[in-house]
Amino acid sequence: MEAHEVNRARATLALFVADVFASVARKDQRAKGDCYLRGLMLDGRRKSIQAMASRLADGNEQNLQQFVNQSTWDPLPVRRRIAERMVPRIGPDAWAVDDVSFPKDGKMSVAVAPQYCGALGKQANCQVAVSVHAVSDTASCPLQWRLFVPQEWADDAPRRQKTGIPREVGHREKWRLALDIFDELARWGMTPPVVVADAGYGQNADFRDGLDGRDIGYVVAIRSDVTVHTHDARPTAPAWSGNGRKPQSRYRDKPFSVAALAAGQGRHTFTEVTWREGSRGPMRSRFAALQVRPAGVRARRLTRAAAIAQDGFWDGVLPEVTLLAEWPEQAQNPTDYWLTSLPAGTPLTELVRLAKIRWRIEHDYRELKHGLGLDHFEGRSWTGWHHHVTLVTAAHAFLTEQRLAPKADTAGSPSTRSSTPSRIC
Repeated sequence: MEAHEVNRARATLALFVADVFASVARKDQRAKGDCYLRGLMLDGRRKSIQAMASRLADGNEQNLQQFVNQSTWDPLPVRRRIAERMVPRIGPDAWAVDDVSFPKDGKMSVAVAPQYCGALGKQANCQVAVSVHAVSDTASCPLQWRLFVPQEWADDAPRRQKTGIPREVGHREKWRLALDIFDELARWGMTPPVVVADAGYGQNADFRDGLDGRDIGYVVAIRSDVTVHTHDARPTAPAWSGNGRKPQSRYRDKPFSVAALAAGQGRHTFTEVTWREGSRGPMRSRFAALQVRPAGVRARRLTRAAAIAQDGFWDGVLPEVTLLAEWPEQAQNPTDYWLTSLPAGTPLTELVRLAKIRWRIEHDYRELKHGLGLDHFEGRSWTGWHHHVTLVTAAHAFLTEQRLAPKADTAGSPSTRSSTPSRIC
């Protein structure tokens, strides 16, 4: 960047920091926040504090270490302000749930454990965080994070004390953490237009039930072995003799796997849909939507419990949702599946667009990790991790704002270049 571009970016960043970090009372801490954000956005392969301090004219490693790892500033109001700024700017079509992993060595980094590591595609020693992002076809931004605390950390008092995990924080399943985030964002006055998620969440009947209970619509991926009844299937009850408990209504026909049900519709029932322009041209495939009733013991228990709590009676009818299936032109069978609670009349093109919109999350994570050093934090504490993630989110939000600025299409503008400005020092 030229000198005038550096000065312009510095001034714009200073205004951003003044707003987003307004809850941080001390002026010197806000200045360190500005410095840390510039370190994250500068070119450089490694975004550890030592590496960033060496690249910044005003970088002081000791000061930045204290600011991130020991300082008592609260990251939550900062993340809330970021969300309040970014949601109106992005105008999200959906909120996307996902989780991200951070490979680690040793046992003392907060919440680290042997578990599935998406970054490596296998079981490995890592940290895992759940995130919720506001997503549109043109932009996205993380709104909130939860660090997943594995079961082995729940009662490990020495490690909890050493890393500073709050007493009230224990092991909680990832899908529950996602619902907790929705509840927190609702307290901030924010509700999703619709939720999208991969099969790690969509597969879970409790997660889908939690969204239903919060009146949140969803389009979530599922595996091919999820079982469903057709929409016109009805439960029946055996004849009752009048003695003993009245028999419960049940579906007597065996449910189908979604793979079998979709394939049984025939290739001719699938319609070609284009959902967006990719780097190599239009992205299109063939899709079909059909009404189904998710089966399984868990789905039945959840439906029964909800009906009895509301009316004191359950007729055995499982709720109806839409199954979206994809059958690419060259594939022998359908390949991908989603369940959605959106109204049955929702156009197929809209269902497909929402099902596919999670590509923005991959874009987010590439920028957050490779460009902004999300997984470069070398501290071990609960406080340090949350400070670093908040600062990375702020840097990502700032860059997203620059890309969305009215003059973002001007040749040579910083907002049209790669996600990491070459010189904002």
